[in-house]
Amino acid sequence: MNADRLPSVAPEVTATLVENLSPRLRKRLDAAVTKLGARTTRRDGDTVTIEVDDETELRLHAPGGVVATTDAITCGCLLAPACVHRAAAACAAPAADLAPELVDRPTAEVPDLASVTGLASVTDPAPTPALDSASSPEVASPEQRAAADALWSAGAAVLEAGVDGAGAVTQSALLRAAHTARLRQLPRASGAALSVVTLLRAARAGDPSYRTADLVTALAELLGTAHRVGTSSGAELAAVRGRARRPYSPDGSLRLYGLFTEPVVTDSGHGGVRTWVAGSDGRLFTVGDVAPGGVGRALGVADRAVRLGDSALTHRELGRAGLAVAGATVSPDGRLGAGKGVKAVTARGAAWTEPPLAALWETPPSEQAARALRSTSRYADPDGGGSDLLFLDVELLGAVRESGGSCLLARCAGGVPVRLTVADDDPALAHRDNVTLLAAAPGTRLRIIGRLVPAPHPRLTLLACSHPSGEGTIDLGFDRLRRADLPDPTAPVHPAPPRPGGTDAHSPLYLLERRVEQTVPAGRAALGMLGDVTAETRRIRRAGLPTAAGLLTALCASAARRDRDLFGRLLPADTDGFATYWLAAARYTAAVAESLCSAAWEPTREGVR
Repeated sequence: MNADRLPSVAPEVTATLVENLSPRLRKRLDAAVTKLGARTTRRDGDTVTIEVDDETELRLHAPGGVVATTDAITCGCLLAPACVHRAAAACAAPAADLAPELVDRPTAEVPDLASVTGLASVTDPAPTPALDSASSPEVASPEQRAAADALWSAGAAVLEAGVDGAGAVTQSALLRAAHTARLRQLPRASGAALSVVTLLRAARAGDPSYRTADLVTALAELLGTAHRVGTSSGAELAAVRGRARRPYSPDGSLRLYGLFTEPVVTDSGHGGVRTWVAGSDGRLFTVGDVAPGGVGRALGVADRAVRLGDSALTHRELGRAGLAVAGATVSPDGRLGAGKGVKAVTARGAAWTEPPLAALWETPPSEQAARALRSTSRYADPDGGGSDLLFLDVELLGAVRESGGSCLLARCAGGVPVRLTVADDDPALAHRDNVTLLAAAPGTRLRIIGRLVPAPHPRLTLLACSHPSGEGTIDLGFDRLRRADLPDPTAPVHPAPPRPGGTDAHSPLYLLERRVEQTVPAGRAALGMLGDVTAETRRIRRAGLPTAAGLLTALCASAARRDRDLFGRLLPADTDGFATYWLAAARYTAAVAESLCSAAWEPTREGVR
């Protein structure tokens, strides 16, 4: 059985079914989920049936694609409804996010040492506003602080157990906390908890798309947001709460020029396209169409009409044409609304070398990278807008090998070497084939659009480029280059420029990063068995990172600490204290990594690296 074939289940449904199990059945729940995964399923309208055995069937009724009540999951076994099968089916199915527009990300200032260690006061009560001051900033209600504390405890339990120990019971606690947070008007924290559950399930199922770094980020977002609910006030509290739905505000009349169209394929099985357009003032907007369907839907939707006013343009046509829009509505992240009051008609587009689009390539790469980094940062203002796209004029240098494979090396303005990688490896899309062909044409000069990949060296995922012949543009996810489109392959090969700072320019920050990541799959106990880390901290201090050294020492000491009572018996581990140090280390490494990424885009005095 593939989990993608099961309907989504509301978090409170899964949590309730698990909570209603007896202690004996809870111990068997993880095994039941695995066993149920090997059974066949069939769909009949809104009902999905799982064959538990030759005589027993389990049914999930999901009107609208979501199982919204516990009664919608029924089982034909003799122990039903108190059987383990219903809870196992809910745990095997994807968790439903009843507010799919939840896109807010945690915001925070980059912490210094004092603020990092101040995270230890996570359970401190929020300041109470003065009763006689009408202008006192709003603070979280007691109910919201309680919901945030529950999220913190559930996240700390995941760190304590690690992926291997965070089974269905631990996940159900997260789902219950997420549901409570949503009811208490904390949609951003709720969405972070659902992301953690989704990644935990992917990790335990051996999903090849799972990356530990993604779960580290999700856990840091969950814990950081939960902590800040009790310490924020006023406008900061509003940002921490987040929005359940993306707001669209009127933006009058817009003259838009198409840039390119990219396929969108998510790990949750959704597929579609996103078309990027620019206004006459250089602002970037998107028009999207994403729904369940995977890569097949992405390929089909690209040639469907754009859902915007009376325009008959398809998405791929819009990427090269233009629109005149009246009554436009725009979300904070630049998405164009398609309400009834929006009117749009086809208009002339512009080449990338013509105004107003040409101005996008005139900004220095370092400034573009800094702007993109602000929008992709975990601590970015969710309503700050901005884009993670970079517009560069490059000269291709050829393919270079990396530990994870190979990528295309290019040189942009200021002599900065940039690694261009594939946006999506799915063979149905054209990304991989196109990048491979471009790597065989060193010396070619192109105008490109890419998405910033935060890394200690300049790195982009390549999305679109000018045609090598100079005529038109290429959407690298859909259009396929031919060898005949490329210039003479005997063009001179430019040697790859040296790494900044020599061949051994790795920052010892990775010594802290790997301990942060090591905690997620193995849990606190594995980190506590590392023993003495003096040699690692000494190396970090020599590199000028005393805060990182202090965090590594504190993190490992907290993981190993187990106090005893008066009779010599081990007391429960301090999961809250360990989670506090882990969050501080995760936030610190992210902030330093962003600083290194920004610095890597700065051209050297000599113009080469």
